Amino acid sequence: MERTSAQQEPEPQPPLTRAIPAASDAVRREERKLRRHLGFWALTAVGFSDIVGSGWLFSALYAAQTAGPLSLLSWVAAGALAMLVALVLVDLAARMPEAGGTVRWPLYANGPLVAGVISWAVLLSVGANAAEVTATVQYLTRWFPGLHADGRLSWPGVGVAIVLTLVFAALNWFGVRLFTRVNIVLTLVKTSVPVLTVVLLLASGFHPHRLTDHGGFAPYGWSAGLAALSAGGVIYAVNGFQAPVDLAGEARDPRRHLRAAVLTAIGLAILLYVSLQLAFLFAVPDSALAHGWRGVDLTSPFGQLALLINLHWLALMLYADAVVSPGGATFVGVGINARRSYALAKNGMLPRWFLNVHAGSGIPRRALALNVTVMTVYLLPFGTWQDVVGTLGNLFLLVYATSAVAAATLRPAGQPAGAMRWITPLSFLVATLFVYWSTWHRLRLTLPLALAGVPLSWLVRSGRGRFPLRRELRDGAWLLVWLTGLLCCSALGSFGGSGLIPQPYDTLAVVVFAAAVFAWAVRSGRRHVAEASPTGTG
Repeated sequence: MERTSAQQEPEPQPPLTRAIPAASDAVRREERKLRRHLGFWALTAVGFSDIVGSGWLFSALYAAQTAGPLSLLSWVAAGALAMLVALVLVDLAARMPEAGGTVRWPLYANGPLVAGVISWAVLLSVGANAAEVTATVQYLTRWFPGLHADGRLSWPGVGVAIVLTLVFAALNWFGVRLFTRVNIVLTLVKTSVPVLTVVLLLASGFHPHRLTDHGGFAPYGWSAGLAALSAGGVIYAVNGFQAPVDLAGEARDPRRHLRAAVLTAIGLAILLYVSLQLAFLFAVPDSALAHGWRGVDLTSPFGQLALLINLHWLALMLYADAVVSPGGATFVGVGINARRSYALAKNGMLPRWFLNVHAGSGIPRRALALNVTVMTVYLLPFGTWQDVVGTLGNLFLLVYATSAVAAATLRPAGQPAGAMRWITPLSFLVATLFVYWSTWHRLRLTLPLALAGVPLSWLVRSGRGRFPLRRELRDGAWLLVWLTGLLCCSALGSFGGSGLIPQPYDTLAVVVFAAAVFAWAVRSGRRHVAEASPTGTG
């Protein structure tokens, strides 16, 4: 028989919990209200659903335009890189399982300054959910044209988006079991259409010569495979695998299920994306390839290909799935962000009023309501506001890097590291590249916004016990240097920047820079842990 939450063994406390006794009692009291109902398949569905959003409808086209048939290997590479980062996240979650762990670990490892910047970035990244629900409404304009005008939602469109947001919040409101059941249904529905698309397009014609004609397997050079990771949107299509990690506090057995669930979700998503890419490469007619893969111009790639082979019903299903897929991702995102905001309250970066888990449902309802409010503000069509909102999801990439530092810093002395000894630094390098490959267009907005978290975190915690300012700067200066350095590299590099540092030298420079910062960050983190005191965190 499954144990109730009150009967469960107390969760292992993180290394610095003893350093914040004023907060730990409240935290433990609220954590005991969480319902530990999530098993392997529920966690896998959460990860898979968050990875596979509406992007699958266009990612095959963009990747093919960037790299041609070589894009197949780009997907495999993206999956390998995502798994590398995921191994670090699940290692931390298995050792320190709690709701919103990705927000908590930076506090334990590097102190309030790093935690403040990451907390601010996570709060802003709620914009990614607003962008997804905006995409849902935008696809509805095929049937209701008045919902979208002049490149953004109209006021009626905003109304529909807010109603959808409230529906997703309501489905998250009544407990993790309802969340799980709804998500599994949505995952099955939205997955069936791309799977059916692959099967029918491949059945309509198997053309292996497409992999070698029109310039060969790598028509734009092997470096184009790297470009496809960023410019082709491949690396961002596989983002979302961290979602189960933030539900670790509600997993039945995080040590047993979490790693397998996250890696399975990534593996299934990559298998689907590779299959979609192959089906696209085979299905594009020769007439569309007169100017090579870069000349392929399809406004609705799979829908138009379905019409070319007289599968009108499939095209209709594709347009319908364009509504369901981002809706499913938004549903998961609303639930995950509630846990992250709840964790921000645990960190002291939000008022303690949000540090509350509803006893009946096991859901942090106040944090959930906060996120719905923030999403509503993001949905308002103020000028170029929505253009900025579309870039805010990149801020969550910062969590990957700080998690790698935390994994290296918080491993107990004498505990064998095994493969994590080399996986952790490699994960930091990959996370840094994820950020760098975001392109200058995004980073020139997101990185300065992240840096704004420094004064804001001090303002939020003013008047409360904390580390001296000099000590905070000493322990967290590496993050400020890392963000500033990446901004400079992006401005000078070839991923949307000035191009003064060409490929591949810009990527190599970023890797060397990241390696130096990682060593500094781990050294600072270990010193912080060794010197932690009860006055250290608010």
